[in-house]
Amino acid sequence: MAPEHHQSTQRGDMTVAIAGLGAIGLTLARALAQGAIPGMRLTAVAARDQAKAREKLDRLPVHVPVCELDQLPGLASVVVECAPAAVLDQVVRPVLAAGKTAMVVSVGALLSHPGLIELARSGHGRIIVPTGALLGLDAVGAAAEGQIHSVTMVTRKPIAGLLGAPYLVEHGIDITQCREPMRVFSGTAREAAKGFPANLNVAVALSLAGIGPDKTMLEIWADPTVVRNTHRIVVDADSARLDMTIENIPSDNPRTGRITALSVLSALRKLNAPLRVGS
Repeated sequence: MAPEHHQSTQRGDMTVAIAGLGAIGLTLARALAQGAIPGMRLTAVAARDQAKAREKLDRLPVHVPVCELDQLPGLASVVVECAPAAVLDQVVRPVLAAGKTAMVVSVGALLSHPGLIELARSGHGRIIVPTGALLGLDAVGAAAEGQIHSVTMVTRKPIAGLLGAPYLVEHGIDITQCREPMRVFSGTAREAAKGFPANLNVAVALSLAGIGPDKTMLEIWADPTVVRNTHRIVVDADSARLDMTIENIPSDNPRTGRITALSVLSALRKLNAPLRVGS
């Protein structure tokens, strides 16, 4: 009986902090504060506007301190990054340096900070990328153990979900008057991550699970005929041919699907679960 008691105690001691309190971060904070995952406690939050964050957190059933980014590793064993991509390094580096776990939502920004992956590889903490607004990453990862010949993804988003993307601004592409589906990008996942940092984390997650960001090919369509963020993925491998489509209902932030926050909760639950389903 002693080993079972010891394992239960370890799971009960898991603490979580959140960096960023936007649509994803606030959903996570509410769920954790309400005890959505047994044995997992929300212990801290960091946000750009601390006063606004404090106001939101005061509505939760538990007291959660609001602190600076570099304080999070000292307050939790797992830090979930839900912040703008531009501050990824500021969030993740202190976590890894402290030997803790960083769960990264802005996975596209990891391509611009390869040093973070090297830091984790050297034994300083670890980085976990949840599935996010995608599907089939477990199957893609399994196929990658063999040989994957090609990976393509076609993304269709409502106009509001793409407005302000750096790639559109840089190339003078106006989608505000778009009345029919319009292809606005075709290229690699690496290029998409640079041009659409708030939109295409899914493409980078797919590429990291499969054949990499320079071989994963992507099309992005601004589509006024859809109301959901839609991704179709086709993988041709020596073990299987995968053809998968997901239609995500947008959250309060039109660039982000509701399922993204739920995916993070699922990933957190697996960290603390006695039974884990899926690879």
